[in-house]
Amino acid sequence: MKPNIKDLSFSELTSFLAQRKLPAYRARQIHQWLFQKRARQFADMTNLSRDLREELAASFSISGLTVLKRAEARDGTVKFLFGLGDGQSIESVLIPEAKRLTLCISTQVGCASGCAFCATARRVFKRNLTASEIVDQIIEASRERVNGARITNIVVMGMGEPLANYANTLRAIEIIVDGSWGLGIAPRRVTLSSVGLIPQIEQLMSETNVSLAISLHAATEELRGRLMPVNRKYSLTQLLDCCRNLPLPRRKRITFEYVLLRGVNDSVADATALCRALRGVPSKVNVIPFNPHPESEFERPSDEAVKRFQQVLFDH
Repeated sequence: MKPNIKDLSFSELTSFLAQRKLPAYRARQIHQWLFQKRARQFADMTNLSRDLREELAASFSISGLTVLKRAEARDGTVKFLFGLGDGQSIESVLIPEAKRLTLCISTQVGCASGCAFCATARRVFKRNLTASEIVDQIIEASRERVNGARITNIVVMGMGEPLANYANTLRAIEIIVDGSWGLGIAPRRVTLSSVGLIPQIEQLMSETNVSLAISLHAATEELRGRLMPVNRKYSLTQLLDCCRNLPLPRRKRITFEYVLLRGVNDSVADATALCRALRGVPSKVNVIPFNPHPESEFERPSDEAVKRFQQVLFDH
């Protein structure tokens, strides 16, 4: 198969053109066709010469994702099952809200993190996604957007651990946020979620301006170690120290995701411990009642337990 031209970085595409004594501005035009006009074939790129279009077609493909399934909930949330070129599949979720339309995207086929409550952890890790496969989730979901609305926010927290696929995730982010030839979504509207790979978190925050979310789910070492194997390599203490030391701009906060599991981490004592643990970190907490699935031993907490947990956070 020919390589997918969407996987070439801007500099790689510029180099390809330079070898053929073609001007660098052609790279911007090609990327605009790919990511802004969403061209499906080189013949559509009408401001390029016929010779260049033919050479591009001979050297590269423009591949995309296939929508295998589209499921819509009563609240308008849409889940996509996308097929990849090698027969694997991934999921993306489009979430409509009053003032924004958020797409949650995947970075891996399966996941190797092994979090105890996560449905994706039941799938064997197969491979990392390429940068184009990450970005194409946005392009394909845009074709099927809700009521014609434009996708305004991207959350990199679908299947997989984004920072375990660092190079491809970073290249995808570059395409997503670039306003001159990429998708042009502002960095403040892009959030990346990690289980807590500390070296990569530090690198990400030094190389991008995206927002950071941390999958926390417990406020003690013992419980987080039970729920999340990553805690054995990068402890809760190390992770929160890392978060305290990140050079965040004023008014910017880290989001901490906390899935509430009945009788496991949903008590008032758990909420109090969470507030204590997050002291000194500019933070907000995304409280998520567990969504049961057949292969899980965990249960959703009662609405009363959720409200009690939230109230402790509000009080602090």
